[in-house]
Amino acid sequence: MSDEPETIDIVANIFSQAIKKTLEKSTKKTIKYSPTFQSIPRVSLKPEIGCFVMFSGDYCGLVVMNFTADAAMDLYTSYMTNMGLPENDLARECTSNEVIDTMGEMTNQVMGRAMSMVESKFDLTASCGQPKALALNNAITLTPEMDYQANRRVAFSVGTNRFHMELALEQTRFVIFK
Repeated sequence: MSDEPETIDIVANIFSQAIKKTLEKSTKKTIKYSPTFQSIPRVSLKPEIGCFVMFSGDYCGLVVMNFTADAAMDLYTSYMTNMGLPENDLARECTSNEVIDTMGEMTNQVMGRAMSMVESKFDLTASCGQPKALALNNAITLTPEMDYQANRRVAFSVGTNRFHMELALEQTRFVIFK
C-alpha cells in the first residue's frame, strides 16, 4: 500500500486552504479546519445554508459548503462590515436573501482561489459556474451523474461556530513526473 495520499485528499487539502485564506481575508476572522478529513458515502446540502457548485476541465467534481445559521450569520456580518456596511443595515435572519447571496459569493471566491491553487501546483485547470446557495430545512443528497470516487467532508470553525465543505471528485489520480 502506498504512503502517497489519494488525489481527493490532496484536492480537499488545497480547497481547505483556499477556504481558510479566502474567508480570513474577507471577514478578518480566524478560520480553522480539522486536519482529519472524513470519508463519506455521498455529498449533501444540509440546513441551514447550503451552497453547491460543479467544476469541470482537466479534473471534475462537486463542492458543497454547509453553514449553520450561526456560522452563516457570523461570516456574513464580518464580511459585510469589512466592506463598510454599517451593522444596523445588515440582515438579521440567516434565511434573508442578503445572507444567502453573500454565502454564495464567498463560495464563488473560494472556488476561484482553490482552482487557481490547483492550477499553480499541478498545471491543471477547471472552471465552474456561479454557486447556488439555498436556505434549507432538510438535507438534500446530491447524486451527480459523474463517476465520483470516495467523497470527503472537512470541518471548519469560525469562533465557536462550525461549517463544512463536502467534496466529490471524479475517479482520477494525479501522477507527477519530475
